[in-house]
Amino acid sequence: MSTALPTTVFAPRRGNLFWLLQTGGWFSYFLLSFLAAMGDGKPLGYGVASLSVALCGFATTSVLRLGYRRLWGKPMRVMVPGAALMLVVATLVQMKLHVGITFSYCDDCRLHSLLGYVWYFASAFYLLLSWSGLYFGIKLAQQLQQQKETALRAANAAHAAQLRMLRYQLTPHFLFNTLNAISTLVMDDRRDTAHRMICSLSSFLRHSLESDPEQPVTLAEEVEALELYLDIERLRFGDRLCVVLDIEPVAYGAWVPSLILQPLVENAIKYTLAASESGGRIELVARRDGDMLDLHVRDDGPGFIAPPSGRGAGVGLANTRERLRVLYGEHQQLDIVARQPRGTDVHLRLPFTAAEGG
Repeated sequence: MSTALPTTVFAPRRGNLFWLLQTGGWFSYFLLSFLAAMGDGKPLGYGVASLSVALCGFATTSVLRLGYRRLWGKPMRVMVPGAALMLVVATLVQMKLHVGITFSYCDDCRLHSLLGYVWYFASAFYLLLSWSGLYFGIKLAQQLQQQKETALRAANAAHAAQLRMLRYQLTPHFLFNTLNAISTLVMDDRRDTAHRMICSLSSFLRHSLESDPEQPVTLAEEVEALELYLDIERLRFGDRLCVVLDIEPVAYGAWVPSLILQPLVENAIKYTLAASESGGRIELVARRDGDMLDLHVRDDGPGFIAPPSGRGAGVGLANTRERLRVLYGEHQQLDIVARQPRGTDVHLRLPFTAAEGG
C-alpha cells in the first residue's frame, strides 16, 4: 500500500492554453502563407501582407470565440444554427479583409470574375471551419475531462466514506464489550481496575478517532495501537491472556491499513478466552514473502469454523474482509484455517510496501 505524496503538475490554464494555441496557429499560418508567396515569386515586401492577413485572422477568430462561448452549453437546436451563422459572418469578414490587403500589395492579384471571390470565400470558410472544429473539439475534450475528474472525486469520496463506515462500525462493537466489563468491575467493587480500564479505553478511542482509515500506518505503529487495545483486555482477563509477538524485523516497516489487527485479535480472544477458564495463547506472526506481507493471528482455542459462504462471521471479520477488498481489490487474501490439534489461524496476505527508511 502506498502513501499519497504531494505532487506539482505544471499545466497551462484553459485561458492561457487558448492564447498559446491561437498565437501558434496563426503564426504558422503566416509562415506558410509567406513561404508560398516567396515560392510564387512575390517580392519580399509581400510578407507584410501575409502578416496582416494572419493578424486579421487572429482578431476575427478571437471575436468568434467570444460568440462561441456565449453559445456553449445551450441546447443543440440553438447552438448549431447560432454557430453556423457566426461562422458565415466571420468568413465574410475575413474574406473581405484578406481581399483588401492582398489587392493593396499586389496589383496583379485583382479579381476579374465572381469565381475568384467564391474561391476566396471558400478558402476563408475552410480555414475558419477548421479553426471552429478544433475549438469545439478541445472544448468538448476539456468538458469530458472535467466530468471525469468530478466523477473520480465523487468515487474517491464514496471510497473514503465506505472505509470510515467499515472502520467505525468496529468501535461500537468493541465499546459495548468493554463497558460491560467496566460495569462488572464496578459491581464487584474493583474500582482501581475499573479506573485503569477506563483510562486505557480513553487512550484507545483517542487513537482510533485520530487515525485516518484511508492512510496506511507501518506495522510497528499498528502493533503500538494493538497494545492499547491489549492493555484493556489484560485488565479483563489478567494472566489468562497470553499474547506472543513473532514479527520479522523487516516486516515492522511495511505499510498496513490502520487498526486492521484489532478486530482479528478481538475475535481470537472471544473464541479462545471466553471458552476456556484456564485462558489461552494468541500469536501475532508477520513475515515478508517476496512482494507480499504475511500476517497470522493464531490462537489455541476450540476453533472457529467459517460458514460455507467463506464470508467469515461477526462484525470484526466481515468488516476486515470488506476493508481489504476496498483497499486492495484482488491483491489481498484473508483465510480462516483450523489448526491442529486445536485453534484457529486467521491468515492475511497484503502487498508489501516498505515505508521510507523501513
